[in-house]
Parts: sequence; structure tokens; C-alpha cells
Amino acid sequence: MVKRNAEQANGDADPLKAGRRQLQSENGDEAGPFEDDFEDEFESEDEIFEAGKDGRPDEEREAEEKRDAMDVDQGTFIPGRDKLSAGESLAPDTSTYEMLHNLTTTWPCLSFDIIRDELGENRKAYPATMYAVAGTQAESGKSSQNELMVMKLSGLSRMDRRKDEEDSDDDDDDNEEESADPILETKSILLSSATNRIRAHKCPPENASRPPTTYTATMLENSDVLIHDVTPHLASFDNPGTMIAPQQSKPLATLKMHRTEGYAIDWSPLIPQGKLLTGDNDGKVFATTCGEGGKWTPDNKPFTGHESSVEDIQWSPNERNVFASASSDGTVKVWDARSKSHKPAVNVKVSNTDVNVLSWSRQTTHLLATGADDGQWAVWDLRQCKPSTDKATIAEPKAVASFNFHRDQITSIEWHPTDDSIMAVAAGDNTVTLWDLAVELDDEESKDTAGVQGVPPQLLFVHYMEQAKECHWHPQIPGCVMATGGSGFGIFKTISV
Repeated sequence: MVKRNAEQANGDADPLKAGRRQLQSENGDEAGPFEDDFEDEFESEDEIFEAGKDGRPDEEREAEEKRDAMDVDQGTFIPGRDKLSAGESLAPDTSTYEMLHNLTTTWPCLSFDIIRDELGENRKAYPATMYAVAGTQAESGKSSQNELMVMKLSGLSRMDRRKDEEDSDDDDDDNEEESADPILETKSILLSSATNRIRAHKCPPENASRPPTTYTATMLENSDVLIHDVTPHLASFDNPGTMIAPQQSKPLATLKMHRTEGYAIDWSPLIPQGKLLTGDNDGKVFATTCGEGGKWTPDNKPFTGHESSVEDIQWSPNERNVFASASSDGTVKVWDARSKSHKPAVNVKVSNTDVNVLSWSRQTTHLLATGADDGQWAVWDLRQCKPSTDKATIAEPKAVASFNFHRDQITSIEWHPTDDSIMAVAAGDNTVTLWDLAVELDDEESKDTAGVQGVPPQLLFVHYMEQAKECHWHPQIPGCVMATGGSGFGIFKTISV
């Protein structure tokens, strides 16, 4: 980030002072010999005195420029820690971004999910296109204006650096394509309450002639869980003139097994037809399965064991019957969905404060990351957490890595989809940070970066976003991050990932 005073320096140039020699030409038929009446003033056989570019000694000129220079703070400004003074503003250093776009909606969307599409894997061309779903949080008294938003974002161009490159006709044509104006298209489904959290799941088609089915599960503030089929809404973006019938916007199921609201929700990545986990403020976790005929049925018996609210939940990426949950009781618990007792198999104490979020590594599946209310986030090796027959036993293993960089609660954390050393973390200190866990320290190395105290070398990037709430990597656009907060959405890709 660039920190600068709002007042700019006066750019008026100073008049030239005496001492600058003016040459005059003489007109005539024949050019006589050049004569310099002052040729010995600056030169001698022993020494040469060289005047500055404006006729003054360099020392004098540089001292004056220093006095007149704009007052720029040369210190390192860290969003979330340092505060702006009166008249100061923050501006992003655009040279550190490959792509950067911001957009706002009528109401804040504090939870969203990116939808996998059919446009290909490992996409690097611009302008980029992506699809997502989000749920709004309308202000008190206007809950009827809440909606589930199905979005298509296109024309996401890379940063325009034409001024830094040599101009050519071919380059101009390429840059015009890559600098297209971003476009946001939305389809809305009315909701009766604000969205606490939303997640999407793509179900493979029954035959190749049909598109995959995309489900969304939305946890509402009123404790209901709604399941929608947003396949027709997504298809309408790429098929102009498509009409969406009112019936297509109604939920496939409204689940009412929770007595209190909740924030924990996740679809199983290994059960194509759809299996959903939801956790509430009573500490209960329910599993809901899609059966024959498309009927959604929650289990009668919840999974219990947490002493306080379940804040986040996630299925194992490689074990179809295993999931983990994070709670405000400071623990993470690992469960076997086949257990008839519906009790946790592993109890792990990871914080003395609320554990708000967790993320399971897709590449190294014994690694689990957590983010807590005190601003600390950590990585845990589940191989160190052995199952115990005594369910009251709580393991307290040592974290593989932990960081106290953030100065407010961690609100979102997610492993990079293909690189198990890269993390994205959102926090209440108005930042989204990117980390590289592959950076290791020797005993003699500093734990600070570039001499800045409290900034670990593993920190790759700090992106400023007001009231940052949730961030996700795009699974098909390497390095692309989408985040949401109180000021809207941000889509960015840095030069460091």
C-alpha cells in the first residue's frame, strides 16, 4: 500500500540564479575564431570546477530540492495495525497486481461461493470470466429485501501497463482485448431472512447431453436451511432470452431441524448426489442427504460434543465419511459420519478463544488450518491427534505453524487449491493476506521481514478490504482470489502467486 499526505507539493519551478553563462552567436560572412572571455574562470591546469545543471553547485541545488520535496512517510504502513492521520489516504500499489476489480451490491453479501464452470482448467487468458453465488444481509427492518444472488462476472481484465511497454499495433490490439470493461450480471431469488453462510455444489449430469446440476445451500439468520437448484439461472447468462419460471426460483427443500441459527455448512466433495452438513449455535451438527426422487432428508439424530456454537465445518477431501468442525469452545473435533453414537473421534484444543474457521488441505490431507477470534491462525498435523476411547480426553498438540500477524478475529481461511504451501486469510482488521508456508527460517535468521517488526517472512501480500469477511481461491484461474466485506466484492490476482 502507498501512504501519502493529501496535500501535494508545489510544482512551480524556481527562477534561475546568476552564474549561468549565456552564449551569443555572431552573424557574418565568415566565422571567426571562438573566443571565451571567461575561459580561465573555471579551469586551470591543476583543477576543474563543474557547475550543476542549472549553473549552481550540486550540493546547493540538492539541498533546496530536499527542502521543497513533498513530505512522504518512508516508513512501512501496515493495514490493520497502523492508522492514517488526518489528510492521509491509502492507495493500492497497482504494480503489485496482475488483476484488480471491485464491485458493490445493494446490500452487503458477507458470504459467497465460487462455482466451477465449463470454461476450462488452469485459465490464464484475459479478460477472465467467473460465476458465483452470494446471500445478502439487508439492514434491520428490511429483511424482505434479502436475496440469493447468482452472478456472472465477465470482462475481468488484467492491469493496464501499456505505458510501461513499447507501443506496437499488435500489442495495442491485444491490450484492447485484455482491457475490456468488467460486466456483472445477476439473477436474484428472494429470501425471507439474511444469509449467514452459503455454499454451492455441482452434481454431475445423468447423461452427457444435459448440463451438470448446481445446488446451493443457504443458512439463514432465522435458522432455516434452504436448498435451491440454480442451474437454470446460470444457464440464462449464456442463453439470451431465457425466461426463468417462478417455480424454478423456489427452494427444493426448506430444512427446519435447527432450533438456533448457525454459520457452519459444507457439501461433501465425494458424494456426487449431494450430502450436506450444517452446524448451529447449540453445538449440534446435522447431516442431510439427497435420496431417491430428489428428496432431501436430514438425520433425526444430530452429532453432539461441542460445548458451544459450531462456527465452521468441512468434509475431508479424501475420506467420504470423515469431517471436522470448529467451535467457539476453542476446539476442533474430527468425526466419523458412520458412528452410531454421533460423538467425535478426535478432540483437539487449538485456542483459548473462539475458533471461527477451518480449512482442510486438498493436497496434503493430514493438514488442517484454523483461524481464531484472537487473530491467530495455525496449521495442525492430524497425525499427531490420535483417536481416544475416552471421549472426554482433549489433545493439545503443538501447531506445525502459527501466526499472530492479524490484530482482529480471523473470519476466513483457505488453502490454495493446488499448492499446499499457499494460504489466503481474511480478518477483521480490514485485510486479506496471502502466505507462503514453504518459507522456512534458520536459527540465525530474523523472524521479521525487511527489518519490520512483527511481519513474518511467510507473509506474501496484504490486500486492504474494509470489514473483510470471506475469501476463496478460484479453482480454475490460478492465483485468483475473490473476497467480500462491508464495502463489496474484490477480485484480484497478485504478481506474487
